[in-house]
Amino acid sequence: MYIIDSNRNSFVPGARQSEFPLQNLPYGIFSTATQPSPRAGVAIGNRVLDLALLAREGWLPCLPAEIFSQASLNALAATGRDAWTSLRETLAGLLEEGSSLAEDPIREQALIPLQDCTLHLPFLISEYTDFYASRNHAYNCGVLFRGPDNALPPNWMHMPIAYNGRASSIVVSGTPVRRPNGQLPPGETGMPAWEPTKTLDFELEVGVFIGTGTELGEPLEADSAEAHIFGLVLLNDWSARDVQRWEYVPLGPFQSKAFASSISPWVVPLDALEPASVELPAQNPPVLPYLQTRRHRSFDIGLTVQIQPSGGKPVTVSTSNVRHLYWSFAQQIAHHTSGGCNLRTGDLLGSGTISGTTPDSLGCLLEMSKNGTQPLSLADDVHRRFLEDGDSVTFNGSASVNGLKIGFGQVSGQILPANHLSSKITQTGSINSIK
Repeated sequence: MYIIDSNRNSFVPGARQSEFPLQNLPYGIFSTATQPSPRAGVAIGNRVLDLALLAREGWLPCLPAEIFSQASLNALAATGRDAWTSLRETLAGLLEEGSSLAEDPIREQALIPLQDCTLHLPFLISEYTDFYASRNHAYNCGVLFRGPDNALPPNWMHMPIAYNGRASSIVVSGTPVRRPNGQLPPGETGMPAWEPTKTLDFELEVGVFIGTGTELGEPLEADSAEAHIFGLVLLNDWSARDVQRWEYVPLGPFQSKAFASSISPWVVPLDALEPASVELPAQNPPVLPYLQTRRHRSFDIGLTVQIQPSGGKPVTVSTSNVRHLYWSFAQQIAHHTSGGCNLRTGDLLGSGTISGTTPDSLGCLLEMSKNGTQPLSLADDVHRRFLEDGDSVTFNGSASVNGLKIGFGQVSGQILPANHLSSKITQTGSINSIK
């Protein structure tokens, strides 16, 4: 672990006042118009430090230079926690006031304006698992569909429930999201329909990227699980609620979640968030031994959700916090490996929707609008039960550490109209007759 003292400053102008001060140093993958090859970088203030350039010029001797010139962070993450700590210490020293880099002409090439950079998916994601780790969210959803007496299923208090999602449809912030078609529940005819979803929703989550993997058949102890976390991102697990309601019994979500999940481009190291660590309340009933940890903790990371209707102004509809999780990241990872499932570098684990205890801290429209029965007001004449075409949704997140803002950037996406494939099918209904 390497925590950068809050009194240290970077020579990059404005860094201390930004969400990317010296004490953060999140990793990402970027490219520029003049150098279009994606490569590793670190956000500092309103600049991106080009790690590939520094490594080629010998400024990062702690790791092989080729690690930083790749189009993903997988090779860097696979080096392990000791290497991450060494690199973080080196970067903090280079970016500090009075450093050798501050006085070297190479700084002009190595520090690129963020506005000139294109940000890419930070990892080559091989697997994606989405948990259901916020008790408030699970309870609220359960009340809507089963009533307060049966809101939580019998297993929920005993293990972190999850489903295996689709890694291929994870996109970086700014990528538009097309409204999915899906099979909807039967209506008046008694038959299901195949149509664009009518109840498109967002889900406010945090994602965990796995750095070093685990061996097949070898469970991971909960107390050692965090050592495998490379860092955290913001995550929007878009959801088609009507499709989900029809398909999720008996095997869980499928098409209702597989069409898109969006993540922020910057991966914030756990070391940067360590000072924002908070103890979670004791779990009752007590969990089984394999889920018990010496520290049952989360992080005090404030989260906000904004919806911007097409042509309108953004409206903040939720202010939540990662401290509202019931199941910790360590417990999620321990449970994931408990049956012998191996984790690999670049695996992404979603926390599930994070909701607080108040109406202004809910993590999805399903909860906010009481499943569409109480529309949410965005302006005098603008209301939402669920998302409409043209709406943009933006998440922001940051922790406050000794007066500094440790931020994630944002994850955003605009809803595009559905592709109406059904209009291309002839009256015979044969898929072979699509033009």
